[in-house]
Amino acid sequence: MEILIISIIKSLALIVILLTGFAYLTYYERKLLARFHVRLGPNRAGPRGLLQPIADAVKAIFKEEIVPDHVDKPVYLLAPALALIPALVAFAVIPVAPAMTLFGRTIDFAVADINVALLYVVAITSVGTYGVILGGWSSNNNYSLLGALRTASQMISYELPLGILLAAIVLSTNIGREMGTLSLHEIVLQDRPWWLWLWLWLAFPVFFIGVLAESNRSPFDLPETENELIAGFQIEYGGIKFALFFMAEYIHMITGSALMATLFFGGWRGPFVVPGTWHGALIGFGWLFIKILALLFLFIWVRASVPRVRYDQLLHFCWKFLTPLSIAYLVITAVIVVFAG
Repeated sequence: MEILIISIIKSLALIVILLTGFAYLTYYERKLLARFHVRLGPNRAGPRGLLQPIADAVKAIFKEEIVPDHVDKPVYLLAPALALIPALVAFAVIPVAPAMTLFGRTIDFAVADINVALLYVVAITSVGTYGVILGGWSSNNNYSLLGALRTASQMISYELPLGILLAAIVLSTNIGREMGTLSLHEIVLQDRPWWLWLWLWLAFPVFFIGVLAESNRSPFDLPETENELIAGFQIEYGGIKFALFFMAEYIHMITGSALMATLFFGGWRGPFVVPGTWHGALIGFGWLFIKILALLFLFIWVRASVPRVRYDQLLHFCWKFLTPLSIAYLVITAVIVVFAG
């Protein structure tokens, strides 16, 4: 019973943090884009526009709910939730801080520590694609259907190099150990030699490009291009249902950034972190927050700097460049593990 209560508290805290993070990520993006464009950005709601996310949320909640007659209503209503829920629950296995001992009890700062955490993240985030596809299909609109088809082919394509790179990262955990691991907790705690860090960082640009495509972020936001498909799979959605799709995309960005920070940059590890203490947990959380914020800056920087590609270029880039490159990286990693292990 006690374990169940602790898990419920962790889950509620995680949901509150992610929803708050989503709200202020929109503010962070709008302010950064304004700087790139040499303008001010949100500056009316509250001091420096800090209450703008709250104003946007209130507006979305109280907008009139319109369900077109021609849609497949049950699927149409289910799709936004199916897109959002996987984005939330995928974060459950990511360690946000080192374990802390309090009153003789060890507290882990993750909802769950499972030995197949990496597989869990891959599986759960893939389910979110169904929400987008079903939303486009159930809208019974040609533009939304084209957006759904684009989403399907884009996700199937870019999951391949991502999966291959994750296999390479799992292989690298064999170095200095009897066997590899899929646990994100153990990956963070693993002591890697400096040359292995450099080798992992070589894979980061390819992995980051894959996460951009998986998150439907610019320059790979082809499923919702306003110049071709008006709003793509979201064209028949409005009010809070549209906001749920919007929320899913931004929480996917946060989850993807947390995963990249954990795999490539040590997660919560950093100077002055003392595992087992309350201040160590606080500083560790601070390091992970800084790393996530820096990676989110990359997402926004790419949006402000790189023009949208054509759809054939998107797929050619994956199948003719990223996939062969990731396979070569996996093969070389396997050779390194054999000789260094």
